[in-house]
Amino acid sequence: MPRSDAGHGTELVDERYNPFTGRRVVVGVDDPTPAAARLGLEPPRFCEQCGRRMIVQVSPDGWWAKCSRHGVLDSTLLGRR
Repeated sequence: MPRSDAGHGTELVDERYNPFTGRRVVVGVDDPTPAAARLGLEPPRFCEQCGRRMIVQVSPDGWWAKCSRHGVLDSTLLGRR
């Protein structure tokens, strides 16, 4: 989650989350991505910015995922439709 820098109002985005497992990404620690996700067959289930579980809708021609804090991510935006 973004944090404020010593009360100066600037946002630092230094945490990232695995969109398939929801675990925080830590440099040097391996977090395996499921095989279906590596093949592009699985949509992300967790928000990369905050790690929250997203609402996901899969259709025959793609998918969309919605984070309650960061909005909608669509497979067309990623060129996967």
